[in-house]
Amino acid sequence: MDKTGRYFAVAGAVIGGVSGFYLLEPVSEFLAREFSIYQSVGVIALFVGVFAGLFYLIGPPIFRLIKKGVKSLETQMVRMAFQDILVGVAGLIIGLIIANLIAPSLGRIPVVGSFLPVIALVILGYIGISVALSKKEDILSVSSRFRNPGKASTQSEAASEKNHSSAVPKILDTSSIIDGRIADICKTGFVEGPIVIPDFILDELRHIADSSDNMKRNKGRRGLDILNVMQKELPIEVSVVEWPEDTDQDVDVRLLKMAMAMDGVIVTTDFNLAKIAELQEVGVLNINLLANALKPIVATGEEMVIRLIKEGKEPGQGVGYLEDGTMVVVEDAKKLVGEEVQIVVTNCHTTPAGRMIFAKLKSSEVVERYEG
Repeated sequence: MDKTGRYFAVAGAVIGGVSGFYLLEPVSEFLAREFSIYQSVGVIALFVGVFAGLFYLIGPPIFRLIKKGVKSLETQMVRMAFQDILVGVAGLIIGLIIANLIAPSLGRIPVVGSFLPVIALVILGYIGISVALSKKEDILSVSSRFRNPGKASTQSEAASEKNHSSAVPKILDTSSIIDGRIADICKTGFVEGPIVIPDFILDELRHIADSSDNMKRNKGRRGLDILNVMQKELPIEVSVVEWPEDTDQDVDVRLLKMAMAMDGVIVTTDFNLAKIAELQEVGVLNINLLANALKPIVATGEEMVIRLIKEGKEPGQGVGYLEDGTMVVVEDAKKLVGEEVQIVVTNCHTTPAGRMIFAKLKSSEVVERYEG
């Protein structure tokens, strides 16, 4: 048993001992009448000891279950829209008010009267939350009607539903943070929050930043700097969320489980992670695919001027790059490397890793001129 477990065990023993003592209160008169004071003390001590020992044993697992429940509740709260939280709290308050109104009457019932008010608080509080969330749209419509009498309720309902559907948690993986483009994308307003950084992703980023390899260390530090900028400058919520530790599973598996639990989508530049997520029906925002989609469309037969900077893999090829980083492979242009040439696009090949353009020289006379 670790240190925390011992604390829980001692706390359980104390709670059990006190509970055992108070459970003997209904028979205290019987003990005083039938037994001597020493015998009564012995019975009480035995009863308290049994309860203390029992709670000492079951205390740690109970507290672990409570801790797990609190973590689960925290996760659920993170993925809930702010409007849902407000409506749920309002329903809880109404349920507790009703329970308190009927509690005095329940307390007068013989034998079970001391327990019924507590049970009523729990049941009516839960019913209040459930009913409020199930009628959320109606509640928001009524409140919107009071705030803006001139607007139709259907418009407010549509806007509310739209905001709720778009506010899906975006869970960042390590590759997207190090890549850095996610910060600029969020600044443009195309991505709506909340942005979630799992604690195990942050730990992995810290390990990379502490690496002995200079390149890895620079990437890790850049990723931490990007997170700092995102938390300070972005207009949307950016939060670090704790997730139950599981050393038997790798980071990608834990990330997928978190996304499924939160009904969120994973933001990544990792092609393999994106494919696995799609197989498990988890939403993915692949930044590389977004970057490819934003590149200007190049049609077959289009002419352009490009500077060739190196030879291609195949004989006679020359290679250049567009301003957006797209590779252009030009046939029969090996001897023109280092020069600007006019080309005609023959084919364009797009993959999740990027886009590649194949082209030919506009005129064979250029080649002949350089061969001469």
